[in-house]
Amino acid sequence: MGKWWLYRGFVLSSVKRDFQARYRNSLLGPVWPLLQPLAMIVIYTLVFSQVMQARLPGLHDGLAYGIYICCGILTWGLFAEVTNRCLSMFLDNANLLKKLSFPRLCLPLIVLLGALLNFAITLGIFLLVLVIIGRFPGESVLALPLLIGLQLIFALGIGMTLGVLNVFFRDIGQLFAIALQLWFWLTPIVYPANILPASLQPWLALNPMTGLMQSYQGIFLHNAWPDWQALLPIVVTGLLSCAVAACIFRSKEADMLDEI
Repeated sequence: MGKWWLYRGFVLSSVKRDFQARYRNSLLGPVWPLLQPLAMIVIYTLVFSQVMQARLPGLHDGLAYGIYICCGILTWGLFAEVTNRCLSMFLDNANLLKKLSFPRLCLPLIVLLGALLNFAITLGIFLLVLVIIGRFPGESVLALPLLIGLQLIFALGIGMTLGVLNVFFRDIGQLFAIALQLWFWLTPIVYPANILPASLQPWLALNPMTGLMQSYQGIFLHNAWPDWQALLPIVVTGLLSCAVAACIFRSKEADMLDEI
């Protein structure tokens, strides 16, 4: 922690540089971080709730499915961004790693802070839209920081593990891209879990992202506090994946520079 604090300027400037680089040469510049998530939220809400008139089982509210799918897409996006950026962070920063001496674990910290910044902007816009349409969930939003923290720990453990392995086995990135698509559809994001056959419900519960996603959805749709027992899989797998990532990183750290 002491080393990270000494390099806080490097970490924060890297986060700022990466954020600015995304829109540096665009005409609208800093407007895009606000415009893109706003457009996505409005489109999903209008298309699914008004045009397609999709409905959630047991809910007759015309906006419910739009809120449901926005909630799932936004929170899945945070998980996907962290894991994908961690997957390639050592290769993407190969020159930096060879030229500068700094704690290598600054890189995942930069990834986490950058993803959290992007998510905070998107979440803020989503909450503002909910206020405007009169669907702000209420006091249960106080549970969001805990859910986000659990999600980041889980994503970091997976991303770090894959990031180290990807240095030595470059096919990891391609395989994970396929696995991530499959994982998306195995998580109740665009469909409610209760529409699946009863025989599949226990298997769905084994997915660590299921309990997390349902906790988010419960907050935004029902102003419901998370079911803490349902979050146990992501707590356990998150801690285990971080432990595995730490072990792999320590054992391979010295060899990574030769491979990149």
